[in-house]
Amino acid sequence: MPIVSLSDWNQFLSIHPNAHLLQTSEWGELKSAFGWKPVRVVNGDVGAQILFRKLPLGLTIGYIPKGPIGKGDSEFWLEIDNVCRQNRAVFYKWEIDAWDALEDDFIFDRASIMFCPQKAGLKDSPHNIQPPRTLIVDIKDSEQEILVRMKQKTRYNIRLAEKKGVTVRAWDDIESFHEMMLLTGGRDGFGVHSLEYYRRAYELLQPKQMGELLVAEYEGKPLAALFIARNGNRAYYLYGASTDEERNRMPTYILQWKAMKWAKARGCEEYDLWGVPDEDESTLEAIFEKRHDGLWGVYRFKRGFGGQLKRAVQAMDRVYNPLLYWAYLRFVGNRE
Repeated sequence: MPIVSLSDWNQFLSIHPNAHLLQTSEWGELKSAFGWKPVRVVNGDVGAQILFRKLPLGLTIGYIPKGPIGKGDSEFWLEIDNVCRQNRAVFYKWEIDAWDALEDDFIFDRASIMFCPQKAGLKDSPHNIQPPRTLIVDIKDSEQEILVRMKQKTRYNIRLAEKKGVTVRAWDDIESFHEMMLLTGGRDGFGVHSLEYYRRAYELLQPKQMGELLVAEYEGKPLAALFIARNGNRAYYLYGASTDEERNRMPTYILQWKAMKWAKARGCEEYDLWGVPDEDESTLEAIFEKRHDGLWGVYRFKRGFGGQLKRAVQAMDRVYNPLLYWAYLRFVGNRE
């Protein structure tokens, strides 16, 4: 069975430097501290980090976030089945690292390598774990060209923040960041991780320059903060928060701009704003001013940074226990 150690997984990743953040060992170690068990599988030139979540009676749910890395042939998927059965998985959920390109019964990844899901018993999932739709900002070009692609109002707000004395710096006050997250979550109606979660994420990513906590301040007072993460040529806006003070100074705008510059300085070519409502562009633009619930509350803000709207390929599920899988779908459906 091609289960590999953490060090062997890192060696595999060294020849795949642009793997998605959620396939890195650091992400697996983060999740391992909060109820998930990472298992790394390598078969030749293809590999995947699978996260297993414990259920009662020794059962689990498997999750392959934004993998596999490389072309998954039938032998590889058979190994994935073996690992999942060994871990008594009811099913595993696979979220592919590819944009919406579903044609007939085939999935095409970034390198246009095709894989037929029916051969592995996979089917479209009714639920995603990561937000399927996002905005991707191209940061390959010069800073001036990046700014030109932004909405005029966003460029204005970035410059206004600078004129009004807002500054941005790296921050290591995780406790204050968590307090700011709680404030923002309560105000905007979204869930917040524990203090220990953010602290562990910082400890795993920041020393390796895979992540940074940035804070926007006015006269030494924190107004907004965000946690940016990166791997290879991609950067991700993972967590953001703001206070209710000095909002007229537009601290969140300059904060995002500084985060993009941080990512660009480290060789990133794109900046993932990580989650907008799962609607097509015409729908988003038609009603974003009327909706403020869920991800609608942040779409108005994120749309100004000149990103391209993209949707990930729909998640797929591989079911091993149909009865318990049905119960899971009922449970998830009742929570929505």
